[in-house]
Amino acid sequence: MPVLFCYGALFVSCGVSTQPMCAARASSSATVVPTFYEETRLWAAGYAHVAGVDEAGRGALAGPVVAGAVIAPTASPLTGIWSEVRDSKLLRPAAREALAPSIEREALAWGVGIVEAARIDEVGIAEATKQAMLQAVTLLGIKPNFLLIDWVKLPQSGLPQLCTPKADQRMASVAAASILAKVTRDRLMDGIALQYPHYGFGKHKGYGTAQHLAALNIHGACPQHRLSFAPMAHSSIL
Repeated sequence: MPVLFCYGALFVSCGVSTQPMCAARASSSATVVPTFYEETRLWAAGYAHVAGVDEAGRGALAGPVVAGAVIAPTASPLTGIWSEVRDSKLLRPAAREALAPSIEREALAWGVGIVEAARIDEVGIAEATKQAMLQAVTLLGIKPNFLLIDWVKLPQSGLPQLCTPKADQRMASVAAASILAKVTRDRLMDGIALQYPHYGFGKHKGYGTAQHLAALNIHGACPQHRLSFAPMAHSSIL
């Protein structure tokens, strides 16, 4: 059975074609629509449970980092909900909210992992992102036998994997995972906004907008801020 390993944006395999990222299809993110191209190759190679994995909130100044994992049914056609998924960043909030329950219903399995701001400060955002992803994979309920990941490598999983930039724009299962991660995180940030109303978390979701930075200058940081991040780590707002 073929096994694939990550090497940055490239992958090599035994028994599966080795084309670096399928460059022609990845060259223009503006026109790319997610497909089951990679999943179909893996299904044909005997990997029945291929999980797409992605995160949301890695670059925010406050709140958790959240990861989603989605296993589409083996040999799924690119129809119905799977034809509608997109990189969550390219969708309006209402569209993401509408898609999320359909993904959960149609997926063979799905999971969401959450790592809070305090833990991010303890281990760093790179490690926290990996921990959230590993949580999401563990919570699938079905053990995947291959991972498709947007950018991040998860050697700790012990699973064969393909990790490439913009996987959420090219691979339907990763796009679906990105939607679940983003919808979950946005809901969490809406709840945090009720606890700490001075920062506008419900609007910017913890990212470093002008409104957020202005609120930090006035009110300082709250317990949901990542104190190891700039500007908190390099200013007098604490």
